[in-house]
Amino acid sequence: MVSDAGGLDSWARAQLSNLYGLFVLSMMMFDTRDAAKILALAATSVSSLGPCASENTYLMVDGELVHTPSDQPVGSELDLIVSELDDHDSAVTLSDGKWRWAFLLRGLSGVTGCLVVVAVQEPTVDEFFLLKTLGQQTSAALANAALYRKEHEQRVELRRSNDERATVNAQLTTTVSRLRQQEQVHDVLSRVTALGSGEPGLAHALCDLTGLPVAIEDRFGNLRAWAGAGRPDPYPKMSARRQEDLLRRAARLTRPLRERDRLISLVKPHHEVLGVIALIDPDKTARDHEIFTLEYGTTVLALELAHQRSLAEVELRLHRDLVDDLVVGTDNESAYARADALGHDLRGPHHVVVVQWHGLQADEAMSDATVRAMAELEWKALCARRSGVVVLLVNGNPDGEALFRAMTRELGADTGVIAIGGRCATPDELPRSFTEAMRTLRIRQTSHAPRGAALFDQLGLYRILDTGDSRGDVAAFVREWLGGLIDYDDSRSADMVHTLSQFLECGGNYDRTATALFIHRSTLRYRLGRIRKITGFDLGDVETRLNVHVATRAWQVLQGQAGEAQP
Repeated sequence: MVSDAGGLDSWARAQLSNLYGLFVLSMMMFDTRDAAKILALAATSVSSLGPCASENTYLMVDGELVHTPSDQPVGSELDLIVSELDDHDSAVTLSDGKWRWAFLLRGLSGVTGCLVVVAVQEPTVDEFFLLKTLGQQTSAALANAALYRKEHEQRVELRRSNDERATVNAQLTTTVSRLRQQEQVHDVLSRVTALGSGEPGLAHALCDLTGLPVAIEDRFGNLRAWAGAGRPDPYPKMSARRQEDLLRRAARLTRPLRERDRLISLVKPHHEVLGVIALIDPDKTARDHEIFTLEYGTTVLALELAHQRSLAEVELRLHRDLVDDLVVGTDNESAYARADALGHDLRGPHHVVVVQWHGLQADEAMSDATVRAMAELEWKALCARRSGVVVLLVNGNPDGEALFRAMTRELGADTGVIAIGGRCATPDELPRSFTEAMRTLRIRQTSHAPRGAALFDQLGLYRILDTGDSRGDVAAFVREWLGGLIDYDDSRSADMVHTLSQFLECGGNYDRTATALFIHRSTLRYRLGRIRKITGFDLGDVETRLNVHVATRAWQVLQGQAGEAQP
């Protein structure tokens, strides 16, 4: 566990170091007025962000991407590919098989240059994110240099014509104002991130910066944070189909999507959409400043959510490892220490609970549904997946029926079993409780009512029948009382043993038995007549009826064990 935490801290420090390096580089590039020098600074910084290198850089001159420095040979296959790129970043494939990516650098008037990065193999998602950020900073620096060049040209023009001076000054004022606004956006959102204000803090900051209400939603359209006036109650939510269509349309754009009275930007740190930030703009007043603020806020939130997901994955892995060790067996002291580190108190009575739903795998979605159900019930538990089931270590006395109802609501089906093992006073008893829970699960699934909650302590007769030590005696007992029926079923593909078992479970009631077997009452009478002829049983005799009933239950247990033993 210490190693994992140390690795996470090392990764976080490396990411912060890379981001700080990009910040310093950005300042250097913004202090440079020469576009070629800006590209040179960007090119020399590529290798510090991962196992990549800069292969070529290009500047837009008279509508064409020109190789820079200009003394480099031109006309290569790479030059031809770059010259044909449209307005999107793109992978570049050459005959040497190396990974290449062309980052198009965009300014206010369109593409201003291109940075081609090469590597022996494709970089990680985090490394690619840093490269993309470098490209964005380079684009901004080139735009900044272009603005300064334009300012210089305007100053020359001002000397020639006093009539144009007022117009140029107004343009410069607008540019400076925009740069100051962007600097303010950067400062405000950086403070929000540093303070750890989360999504509510980010929403309020964006609202203050844009003057528009802000909604932050998850990818399914559920509201996570709101800032500003006019919050609807209840908050409207699209259908799943419309929401997916909206996300697809927004993902195809490089700028926020205008959807009726909202400007929408996807929170997408890598390739997965984690959420949506929307500016509520019914009067369509949003301009470049508001769009820039929305995009910058989206980037900040994407980094934060990616960090939170990494932490959640580490915590989930630690939970799973601890539960695996506990149900296999470990010493009490280390179990207490590891559970304390995860915020769970193992001291006091615990039960092992296993959850399995027919037709559903014990995957992440199943685990998430179980965790939500436990949160609804306010259970204190550790959760993991093992042996095809979801395993819970629950503090106190769990209400299996309450968990079954909550899981049914979460999954939309009541086809599962909640099996609860015996009580454990200390962690070293948990393996026994896990074995009991698995036995309870198997017995309930092979019973006449294979759903709902079941407790090992309430198994009664089944606890005796489902023991490995006496399996031979149980099988002999079943053979003694049901051997003739079993042979009849095997030779004729009949179902007499099951019919007899259901008849006894229903207390000898013909109507209930026929309904449970989905057969007509006359068919049941015929089968029971055949059973009397084959066995000679007088089910009116109390002793006979008891032995036959026990034999049919034991037969169910043996059937379940045989099914488990098959590959």
